[in-house]
Amino acid sequence: MKNLLVMKEHIKQFYGKNEVYLTPLMKFLLAMLSLLMINGRWGYMEKLNKFPIVLVAALMCSFLPMNFIILIAALFMLLHLYALSMECAVVVFALFLVLFLLYFRFSPKDTLVVLLTPLCFLIGIPYTVPLCMGLVGTPLSAVSVVCGVAVYYIMAYISGNEAVFGAGTAEAENSMQNFKLVIDGILDNKAMFVTMAAFAVTLLLVYTIRRLSVNYSWTIAMIAGTVSNIIILLIGDFLWDTNISILAVFLGSCVSLALVKLLEFFVFHVDYSRTEYAQFEDDEYYYYVKAVPKIMVAAPDKSVKKINTQKRNAHRENSVHRENSVHRESSPRRESGSRRESGSYRK
Repeated sequence: MKNLLVMKEHIKQFYGKNEVYLTPLMKFLLAMLSLLMINGRWGYMEKLNKFPIVLVAALMCSFLPMNFIILIAALFMLLHLYALSMECAVVVFALFLVLFLLYFRFSPKDTLVVLLTPLCFLIGIPYTVPLCMGLVGTPLSAVSVVCGVAVYYIMAYISGNEAVFGAGTAEAENSMQNFKLVIDGILDNKAMFVTMAAFAVTLLLVYTIRRLSVNYSWTIAMIAGTVSNIIILLIGDFLWDTNISILAVFLGSCVSLALVKLLEFFVFHVDYSRTEYAQFEDDEYYYYVKAVPKIMVAAPDKSVKKINTQKRNAHRENSVHRENSVHRESSPRRESGSRRESGSYRK
């Protein structure tokens, strides 16, 4: 455990010293992953699929505010949809407008949530997002989580029915029928609404429990949130037949719980065995304080000692010279002393 704590301190020190360079790098990687994901799912416009275009857009995002990544990602999605079907682009633009109004009104600082939620869906661990935001976010972070869920399910629905939307008038009699097909397909997606409800309830439950003044509140909140998320998803699948894989839910929840536990190690690592309680008062109130110390280990400073060969040889010669001089000075005294002793013996 001590080695892990030392490693954590080294990571914090490294990030603190190189924050100016690491922050743009992380924004660049996040923008790159998001745009590549969009091109992989909705690669309908060939010009946007070129890597130089993605690279330039990601470089722009690395030097601009985080919310600019969301705007660029939305622009890529709308352009791809326009190449597929104008009706899809118009409907999704209207939905994005509503989501953006909610996002920028209630949780404009949760950019990572909106971008990482679709990515977590693709790798099978979307349940990490509500657990993490329940621990480090606020109740309003549920808006960002819901927006991220909506973006993923919109992408999944359109990519799964691209043959119908791309067929044009050959499959639909007119544009109004295409509009109706897109709107009904998105609004009738029961799996999307069940997932939204499950993630919102999980986030609020985790946030409520982790703020309680009880030992191991974060661990209790993680477990309770994971269980509640699984139960809500299973109930939704039973009532509305959302076709959720039970095995995928359990495996993804277990992996998400492990990742959130790792987050706790870096954010909220305390020692409950050394908890202290204090009580004091003023003219109006009595105060009862519970103090739980953090577990911290100072990272050892590595000092490199440079040895100059010339100085070391000179020091060695000086020491030898001193020893020789001392030996020469002491030799006559020893001889005279030995003579006196021999003379006295002769007498």
